[in-house]
Amino acid sequence: MNEMDGKNEKSRAGNLVDALRSRFDIKSDAALARELDVQPPVISKLRSGYSPLGAALILRIHEHLGVPVKEIRDLAA
Repeated sequence: MNEMDGKNEKSRAGNLVDALRSRFDIKSDAALARELDVQPPVISKLRSGYSPLGAALILRIHEHLGVPVKEIRDLAA
């Protein structure tokens, strides 16, 4: 992956985090982590592109926030 691909990946993951925070009026990444019952570094690494959006986190977002899986994937695409 070249540097430009990394920036695109970070933007997509950041878009997902921002969309979830906005939609559910969640004030911070740490608060989103609490809503999803994950450690704050999970959200930080997702936003920064250091961790991919995996099936376990997609399922957690779906279960805790009720967002359809397809919508989660679309937001992260």
